[in-house]
Amino acid sequence: MDLRIFKAINRLSGRMAFMDFLMILISNRAKYLFLYVLAYMWLSKRPSRTAARKATAASLVATFVTKVLKACYFRPRPYIKHKVGILIPAKRDSSFPSKHTAVSFAASSVIFYGNRFIGRILLWVSACTGFARIWAGHHYPSDVIGGALIGGTIGWFTERLSKPEIKKCKIRTFFGERKLVLSSGKDFTLNG
Repeated sequence: MDLRIFKAINRLSGRMAFMDFLMILISNRAKYLFLYVLAYMWLSKRPSRTAARKATAASLVATFVTKVLKACYFRPRPYIKHKVGILIPAKRDSSFPSKHTAVSFAASSVIFYGNRFIGRILLWVSACTGFARIWAGHHYPSDVIGGALIGGTIGWFTERLSKPEIKKCKIRTFFGERKLVLSSGKDFTLNG
């Protein structure tokens, strides 16, 4: 199934010059769009700066995790194992998981939590990056899906671990107010 889907997508490469150009552009240059967005957010106000820091951390973790997985599990790239067309020269390292896809999904999922509009756009760019990697002949669809799941999971954990945990206390004070206690130790009162 994986090979069939790969061949159905990769079969189109080399036949439509504009699409080949677009897929090469996305595959090779989408990372610069992410760097530009991260730099812009880093230089912006506090919430965007925090999201940019978390996205950078998630991207670094995703890079490390994919390198470890590639070292532990080797899967030959499609152009090595099968006779397929490739549009861009590539490494001969493991195909699984797609590092481009994992890193872009890690960054875009963290940014999505901080800024829904920019995050949605970057999630689409991440999906297009994965598709472009299949089109170019570098990855199987399962490599891209695995990279997206790894990156999305790392992004989710990064966001989850960076938020203070809110513990709800159902204690009523003398005046009938409810208290929320953050893990940082600050108390907040809510009327009602």
